[in-house]
Amino acid sequence: MLYEQLQAAADAIAEATRPRHDVAAVLGSGLSSYAAALPTTKEISYSDIPGFPITRVEGHAGSLYSAEIANVPVLLFAGRVHTYEGWEMADVVFGVRAAILAGCRTVVLTNAAGGVNPDYKPGDLVLIRDHINLTGRNPLVGPNDPRLGTRFPDMSAVYDPTLRARAQAIAADLGTELNEGVYAWFIGPSYETPAEVQMASLLGADLVGMSTVPEAIAARHMGASVVGISLVTNHAAGVGDKPLSHDEVTETAAQARERFSNLLDVLLPRVA
Repeated sequence: MLYEQLQAAADAIAEATRPRHDVAAVLGSGLSSYAAALPTTKEISYSDIPGFPITRVEGHAGSLYSAEIANVPVLLFAGRVHTYEGWEMADVVFGVRAAILAGCRTVVLTNAAGGVNPDYKPGDLVLIRDHINLTGRNPLVGPNDPRLGTRFPDMSAVYDPTLRARAQAIAADLGTELNEGVYAWFIGPSYETPAEVQMASLLGADLVGMSTVPEAIAARHMGASVVGISLVTNHAAGVGDKPLSHDEVTETAAQARERFSNLLDVLLPRVA
């Protein structure tokens, strides 16, 4: 039943836009406007795609965009749904799965994250090297449909090393600093406590956030390549001395939007 729902969504996307896309990009908090600003885009409301969950979080729009960037057809998700909103895991990864069925063999996941590594400051861009799932949840729990992927997918290289090297080369050409780090997924919606951040740091995390990991797992399950990029929007609790707020997240995202957009302009067609 799930496969048929995903295929119906993929068919609806193809009918409303074009027969096939090569790359999908999920735009994190405060970054949704990137898609709307691209030339030759076609916008589809999530509500017009069968089975598509609709985000309820400020800073996340609710539209899918079809665009051609340097002759490469790209799907851009302006907004995502999160587990903390009460969605089932199948809903959280529905969009990414539908995009892969629509032809996307590479998925670029972006997010706003808290900086655990004290060397990271608000506004920094960080390429995700690996992740730590601290939620105890996984989108693959339950019956496995072999049409989506194997029962026990390998996760030793979730974030494609070849594409990471390509992203680093692109950033260097643009004069944009791009660190690399490990992203720890907390379920939210409350921000992490200083003790939780300290725990994540001891486990090897450089970043903390409330998204991305389930989408990365689902994409790898289906055989797609994954690139993850975090925008550090604040110091995580206990690293800085300021209380955390979503306003700070959206403000920092807005300030870094041009630099992030310039990177995506070159990166998206080159990871196809």
